[in-house]
Amino acid sequence: MLTRTCFGCGGAALTTSLRRNSCLFFSPLRTLTLPFSSSLASCKRTSPRQFSVSAALATQEEQKVATKPPQWKAAIDFKWIRDNKDLVAANIKNRNSIANLELVLELYEKFLNLQKEVERLRAERNSVANKMKGKLEPSVRQALVEEGKSLKEGLVALEENLVELSDKLQQEAQCIPNTTHPDAPIGGEESSVIRKTVGSPREFGFDVKDHLQLGKELDLFDFDAASEVSGSKFYYLKNEAVLLEMALINWSISHVAKRGFTPLITPEIVRSSVVEKCGFQPRGQNTQVYSIEESDQCLIGTAEIPVGGIHMDSILSESDLPLKYVAYSHCFRTEAGAAGAATKGLYRVHQFSKVEMFVFCKPEESDLYHEELIEIEEELFTSLGLHFKTLDMATGDLGAPAYRKFDVEAWMPGLGRYGEISSASNCTDYQSRRLGIRFRPTPSDSTPTNTNNNSKKGKGAGPTRFVHTLNATACAVPRMMICLLENFQREDGSVVVPEVLRGYMGGLEVIKPKFK
Repeated sequence: MLTRTCFGCGGAALTTSLRRNSCLFFSPLRTLTLPFSSSLASCKRTSPRQFSVSAALATQEEQKVATKPPQWKAAIDFKWIRDNKDLVAANIKNRNSIANLELVLELYEKFLNLQKEVERLRAERNSVANKMKGKLEPSVRQALVEEGKSLKEGLVALEENLVELSDKLQQEAQCIPNTTHPDAPIGGEESSVIRKTVGSPREFGFDVKDHLQLGKELDLFDFDAASEVSGSKFYYLKNEAVLLEMALINWSISHVAKRGFTPLITPEIVRSSVVEKCGFQPRGQNTQVYSIEESDQCLIGTAEIPVGGIHMDSILSESDLPLKYVAYSHCFRTEAGAAGAATKGLYRVHQFSKVEMFVFCKPEESDLYHEELIEIEEELFTSLGLHFKTLDMATGDLGAPAYRKFDVEAWMPGLGRYGEISSASNCTDYQSRRLGIRFRPTPSDSTPTNTNNNSKKGKGAGPTRFVHTLNATACAVPRMMICLLENFQREDGSVVVPEVLRGYMGGLEVIKPKFK
C-alpha cells in the first residue's frame, strides 16, 4: 500500500469535508499508519482518572471535551502486553509512537481489579437470590430483599464504571503499534536498507525533460482545466495517456491474476469504522482521508481498506487460506501538508487509479507471502525496463499496522531522483484483530467441522486463530506514468511504449508529439 504520512495518535480533531477543496489520504506510495477507533480521533494523552463514583464529579466542561467511547473494540491481548512490557516499550520508542504504555498498563490493572469486584458482587447477589428460594421468616426475607437491593445498586454503579474503564483502556491500547520484525532496521527512514537494485540509470545524450513538459508537448495532461473544475492536484488525462492508464491497469491485473490472485473492483466509499480498523485515521489534524459530512462514510485512499473488510467479522476455513486478491480502484487522498517541487505534477495528487494486492493467510505463512508480494512487484517493474531499488524500511518509517515493510523506489530522470512507486507490508494480525477475521484450523482427527467458509457464527470444532493480512501495490498509475515518460523519452520528444504494454494499447509503439 502507499503512503508516507504517519497517522499516529495525537492529532487534533479536524474533518476534511467533501464540500471543501481539500486534499486526501497519504502520499501516494508509502504505508499508512494510525490509531484505530473513532474515539481515537485525537488519541490525546490524559492523566489517569478514577473510575468510581468520584468520576461523576468531573466538571461539565471536562465532559464536553471527553472523547466519545469506542464504537468498536479490537481483540487486543492485554495480558501479552503486560507480560512483555519491556519489549512493547522498546518497540514504541523505535517506531516513534506516542502510545502511552504506562497508562495502558495502569488502566489494565484497574480494569482487572474492578472486574474482580464486579464478579464478587455478582456472586453475593446470586447467593442472596438462592437464599430467598426457601421458606423464610418475614423478617429474614425482608432483610435479604434489602441486601439484594443494595447489592444491585452497587453492582450497577460498578458495571457502569467497568464499561467506562474498558472504553478508556481500548482507546489508549489501540494507539500501540504492531510489533516489528527482528530484521527490520532500527531508526528513521535514512536507516532503511537496500535489499536489491535492478538496472542502472539510463544515460541520455540530450537534455531530459520532466513528465510535465513531456505531457504538455505530447498533449497528455491538462492540469489547468482540472484546477478550475476541481482544484489543485487534480488532472485530466488525454489521448495516449488514457490508453496508457488502461494498459497499466489491465496488464498488472492480468500478470498478478496468473499468480493465483482473484481480481476485484471494490467500493470506493466505505464506513469510517472500516477505515479505522485497517489502521487509518479518518478524522484528525492532517488526516489523509476525505470524510463525507453528516455520515459515517469516507472515500478510500487505497483498495487495501475495502479488500481488508471483505471478510470482516468472519470465521474462515483453514482450507480456504490463503485468500489472495488483486483489486482495482480509484484512490482519494487529501495529501495534507504536502508541498514543494517534489510533489508537482502527477507525483502527488488527490485522485488516482491503483491496483492493489492483498493476502489473508495463516500466521506461520505471512513472511513467505510477504516475499511473494515483493517478488511480484519486482517482476512487474523489471518487465517494464525500469531502474529501481527495493528497501527494507526502518522502524521509524513503519505505519502502525506494519510488522515489516518493503518499499520500491524507481529512478525518475526528469525529477532527478528516486521516487517511491510501491510498497509491500506484512501487517500480521494487527488488522484482523480489529476487523474480526479468524480461521478455524483443520482438526487433526475426524471431528466434524462447519463447512460454511464464511460463517458469521463460526460454529465448529477447535479454537479459532486470527489470520494475518498483507498488502502491496502492483501499480500506482500516476507514479508509473512518470517513470515511463521520463525514462523512455527520446531526443525528438517522443516516448517509447514498453513492449509489454503495446498489446494493451492497440499495438502502439511510440507516443509522438502533436503538431498543429
